[in-house]
Amino acid sequence: MVLVVGPMRSGTTLFMQWLSRTGLFAYPTNLLSRFYQAPIIGSKIQLLLTDPRYNFRDELGEFVQSTVYASENGKTLGALSPNEFWYFWRRFLAEPGRDVWTDAELRQSMDTRTMLAELSGMTNVFQKPFAAKAMLFNYNIPFLDSVIDRVAFIQVKRDPLTNIASVLDARRRQLGDERHWYSFDIPEKESLRELEPVAQVAGQIHYINQAIERGLQSVEESRKMTVQYEDFCANPKAVFDTLVNKLGWQDCHYTGAERFDVSRQIAPEQSAVIASAVGRFA
Repeated sequence: MVLVVGPMRSGTTLFMQWLSRTGLFAYPTNLLSRFYQAPIIGSKIQLLLTDPRYNFRDELGEFVQSTVYASENGKTLGALSPNEFWYFWRRFLAEPGRDVWTDAELRQSMDTRTMLAELSGMTNVFQKPFAAKAMLFNYNIPFLDSVIDRVAFIQVKRDPLTNIASVLDARRRQLGDERHWYSFDIPEKESLRELEPVAQVAGQIHYINQAIERGLQSVEESRKMTVQYEDFCANPKAVFDTLVNKLGWQDCHYTGAERFDVSRQIAPEQSAVIASAVGRFA
């Protein structure tokens, strides 16, 4: 497995879209997400509906992978576009409504046997390594590393100023007010609750990155890599080459996008406010 971790609005969706288009990985699609209770059956149905080998005279030609790199707060368009697959992961938790778990709690209560069987089953159906977001478990990387036999972790990081500005925008767009908490709860949420929005988001991103870096310390070097969002956008091929070398794969040729635009611009006055908030957590 390849598991992608990182803060919200750090570029994980774009990275998953790009990863899916390399053709090297199976991944949870918007179609497959409808079968989160029975993902192996869902994988077989998806294969029958979408694999070119079974598309006799273009009977099912509408099932094509989207070529547009677009999303809204992590939601992609198209049957074969990547899905965050949270319903699948939450099925195996003793209390699916919780976001915060210790590794010890997960070892005691999580149904890892069924989870691993279904992940293995999907891999067998598609005959490819399975890549997925695992941001629900940003704080539980050592646990995942201990229960999944062959797993690599990809940490996606973004310039903190633009990451914070993007989260604030997402709060306003999706929740109507930047004061409302956005994304999963984290252990430090209570200590951040009384802060004003910019500082709260700065702390949220800081603690998530800190937890990921702490968790990755126990993972073998050959099974982890960090992708800086801005560097990835400037040169995706370099990230591709690093990834396939990390995985020990041979004869993998890159045919994807040459670059992605980093369009977000922050006004100087907003940049100063955000930088001050970042500084308090440095």
